[in-house]
Amino acid sequence: MVDVYKKASKLDPHMIGVDWGSTCLRVFLIGTHGEVLATRTSAQGSSSMNGSAWAYEQSLEQLAGDWLQEYPDIKVLACGMVGSKHGWLEVPYIACPSDVNAIAARVMSVKGVDHRRFYIVPGMAYRPANGVPDVMRGEETQIAGVLSLRQEASRRSCIILPGTHSKWVQIEQGKVTALATHMTGELFAILRQHSVLGRLMPSQQNELDPIAFLRGVEDARQGMYLGFSHQMFAVRTLGLMEMMQPSSLTDYLSGLLIGHEIQAGLGWRLAAGLEQEPLILVGDPGLCSHYAQALSHCGVHNASILSNTAPTGLWSIARAIDSVNAGSTSTRIEQKVGT
Repeated sequence: MVDVYKKASKLDPHMIGVDWGSTCLRVFLIGTHGEVLATRTSAQGSSSMNGSAWAYEQSLEQLAGDWLQEYPDIKVLACGMVGSKHGWLEVPYIACPSDVNAIAARVMSVKGVDHRRFYIVPGMAYRPANGVPDVMRGEETQIAGVLSLRQEASRRSCIILPGTHSKWVQIEQGKVTALATHMTGELFAILRQHSVLGRLMPSQQNELDPIAFLRGVEDARQGMYLGFSHQMFAVRTLGLMEMMQPSSLTDYLSGLLIGHEIQAGLGWRLAAGLEQEPLILVGDPGLCSHYAQALSHCGVHNASILSNTAPTGLWSIARAIDSVNAGSTSTRIEQKVGT
């Protein structure tokens, strides 16, 4: 467990925010104005919970039990895979277009063994009229954080969330109107660890080789007509023919994959008429920096970067929940967990 406290003479928390991903659990003690007072992380992601409600509650207790005891009436709001089919409580997707108020209206609560309520944020689904559906869980909360931090992005913008499953998201008037998922990070891991391409690569990742990375981006840009699978094999042949050092092959592969994602994403953004609107990268600063380099190489120089916006998003949703509760007598769905 990693525990980071901000220096303060006395903590005055308003809520506990939980970002529960597949491989990582993050909790935030959040103040009245959305400031993060303390942060803790652990490796107890949802993939290790095996769909057990008891396991979810125990994992949260282990990481933030002292907070729950010290602040017994504090609101706990969680986003991410905790609300999936194999999560603590399955919370149905809400449909695009939706904004933070629509998210807040569909938050569901679950009772723990001590009768405390835990609130879980829904994911979001996009069902285009002439295409296949797409979904996200957790990213909708990060987007709510972006729109709270960057008011200019609420009118019209495109938001990119790089990662295992990268998301490209279109924003219109504060609402998520469309999204597209690219399995870039997962493909990179599979190809590097479980394919013939990885045999010539070093076992340890070195510092980024920018020349190899941008060559991959450029090859994806110039050689899309050759086909994705054909270009992937070049990672092996460049190594076999000693035209690229083994230490550079990993970054070349990364550049190819990110390059193909960016070419598709920029075309999607152009078709939506958003090419002149704000473009924002959200997530791990190192990974976002790689995307910014690739975008700049492709002629897009105005992308800005935000790090983890989940705490701000959770705070924004919590505020919206308070507004919904103040103006509505509707009851929320509850499910008792354990006895």
